[in-house]
Amino acid sequence: MAIEIKAPSFPESVADGTVATWHKKPGEAVKRDELIVDIETDKVVMEVLAEADGVIGEIVKGEGETVLSGELLGTLNAGAVAAAPAAPAAAAAAAPAAAPAAAGGEQILSPAARKIADEANIDRNSIAGTGKGGRVTKEDAVAAAAQPAAPAAAKPAAPAGDAPIFAAGDRVEKRVPMTRLRAKVAQRLVEAQSTMAMLTTYNEVNMKPIMDLRKKYKDLFEKKHNGVRLGFMSFFVKAAVEALKRQPGVNASIDGNDIVYHGYQDVGVAVSSDRGLVVPVLRNAEFMSLAEIEGGIAAYGKKAKEGKLTIEEMTGGTFTISNGGVFGSLLSSPIVNPPQSAILGMHKIQERPMAVDGQVVILPMMYLALSYDHRLLDGKEAVTFLVTIKELLEDPARLLLDI
Repeated sequence: MAIEIKAPSFPESVADGTVATWHKKPGEAVKRDELIVDIETDKVVMEVLAEADGVIGEIVKGEGETVLSGELLGTLNAGAVAAAPAAPAAAAAAAPAAAPAAAGGEQILSPAARKIADEANIDRNSIAGTGKGGRVTKEDAVAAAAQPAAPAAAKPAAPAGDAPIFAAGDRVEKRVPMTRLRAKVAQRLVEAQSTMAMLTTYNEVNMKPIMDLRKKYKDLFEKKHNGVRLGFMSFFVKAAVEALKRQPGVNASIDGNDIVYHGYQDVGVAVSSDRGLVVPVLRNAEFMSLAEIEGGIAAYGKKAKEGKLTIEEMTGGTFTISNGGVFGSLLSSPIVNPPQSAILGMHKIQERPMAVDGQVVILPMMYLALSYDHRLLDGKEAVTFLVTIKELLEDPARLLLDI
């Protein structure tokens, strides 16, 4: 019985997707719930699993093609058994299973294979393609990257007058298709800057009280909460939640001619991944403890690296925090994530001489930046919000005492 392999149902915010990688080829056996194909959208990579044991039949949508929600990708012959592989001699006589590249042509790679080849600095045309029409699949690229590099002595000498492909001094260029996530991020950033009256206000915070508190209790905290580490982000989330309660306009958004005030604090935390910047959301952060915040962020970071974040986990935030300091950024102006009205930017902690009670003291300082939509927020609200965060972080007891 032939079962249709269809694209997943995309949420309303996702128009279409791209076939990233076919993990199975026509005639290849699959088990129920085994991964068949990856569909890349502008937010996440969605996996399509086999509905039953069987053999892959026809592939309708090849790698790199655009698909709509529920569109036919291929067929699965349920209950069928894969044919035994042909003898090596017969297979060689019929057609080569894989060739480095078509004569006089250039090898065709899937988006995932292209990325792996570029990261491993592998010549694309040297990878044997086993996909349809000689296409190089993700598995082919992974296998090529895993092989040890050939020794220099074994490399055949280039003919006289022929320069190596990547010889020093060559003006080499490479063209790589933009991923759907990167394209969507670019689109949203441009839209934010062109549709918002965006403004950024700055302040600085003395991180010594938080650092002393963390140093004193981090080991006990980790032991108490089953390995969850105490970082700085949880303090910033707690401080931001309290500041959002005091300045509800920062937690609001514009919808047409209406202002929508949210009675909850869903805080998005920007996380860097191999595919680009993603912003998973901590739901109802106002009810979360420091340990729950740290555990949630750690889980999201792991999912982001594995490409397993869901669309639901990255939509619906009311406020965002971005930490460029982990990459060494000293000061920046973050761009608001629409339809939110503001975003908080954290930066590198750096020791600086500060005047305290008439004395020069060396303190670990961090610059904070709050970018906001001036259509919705006045400078007074934005500055008050940022000062509230500064005061709460410089005196963490105020978070407990609600003052």
